[in-house]
Amino acid sequence: QCIVWDWDSNGKHDFIGEFSSTFKEMRGAMEGRQVQWECINPKYKAKKKNYKNSGIVILNQCKIHKMHSFLDYIMGGCQIQFTVAIDFTASNGDPRNSCSLHYIHPYQPNEYLKALVAVGEICQDYDSDKMFPAFGFGARIPPEYKVSHDFAINFNEDNPECAGNAHSRTDCHTYQSCLPKLQLYGPTNIAPIIQKVAKSASEETNTKEASQYFILLILTDGVITDMADTREAIVHASHLPMSVIIVGVGNADFSDMQMLDGDDGILRSPKGEPVLRDIVQFVPFRNFKHASPAALAKSVLAEVPNQVVDYYNGKGIKPKCMSEYESSRTLAP
Repeated sequence: QCIVWDWDSNGKHDFIGEFSSTFKEMRGAMEGRQVQWECINPKYKAKKKNYKNSGIVILNQCKIHKMHSFLDYIMGGCQIQFTVAIDFTASNGDPRNSCSLHYIHPYQPNEYLKALVAVGEICQDYDSDKMFPAFGFGARIPPEYKVSHDFAINFNEDNPECAGNAHSRTDCHTYQSCLPKLQLYGPTNIAPIIQKVAKSASEETNTKEASQYFILLILTDGVITDMADTREAIVHASHLPMSVIIVGVGNADFSDMQMLDGDDGILRSPKGEPVLRDIVQFVPFRNFKHASPAALAKSVLAEVPNQVVDYYNGKGIKPKCMSEYESSRTLAP
């Protein structure tokens, strides 16, 4: 089944019609002959007596390109480089107060910890060294207590990764350890951390291989204050091997986040440049408060496999090395 749309830059495409074909029919164009079909709009056909079609679709050339899957790239050695960024703005509340989103309860994890563990434990399985860079934003940090929007939560800028085998748990320990040393402040700017990860992803493009794909998990409690810069950063990142996942913590109004997600239309930079591909996934944690960690992780990471495939297939980059699994696969006739 082939569906034909009249493309519109605002994402509201107009339906023209549809037609059915087979792979065998389309392959006829590989033999140098033209193949064509009538494009039919069922609604018009039912209403108009003299309706014939909404146009003719002509296929002049047909080529077969293999579309590699997410598993193909992972089996081929592609590593998922996972980075987490945590919101330390004052709107979270004083961590010493039990009402704070950063309050460390002696018997149960807060929402930041729950999200970090749920997503981190999945991502670590796709990362050979299981070491995740962890950053914070929106806080005053020692020793000078200047506001930073991309500081390492272990305060080691040269090595922001948190070591350990049960890695996401180690990230949690580092998070808890840094809290007493910070002064929660603001504003909620996330463009700097997107740009930081994008820089690493940009360096990866020089290899022209499917070696590393970057995922940035941003945990935030409210509306971001640098929307224009964030849109610009996301549009730039959409050209790179990178995805951005935003988890909204708490009960704030996250309606602006839907625009970044791109589900309601194509995200554009302030200059009007559209994203090359949709790389942002937004999930409000409150929807999963009573769900299992697996349910949260599934929702948060749902779009990542397709985003990885879209990037590498779009660039014509094949899996780095064919595994026994890959070499044993055959194309269906």
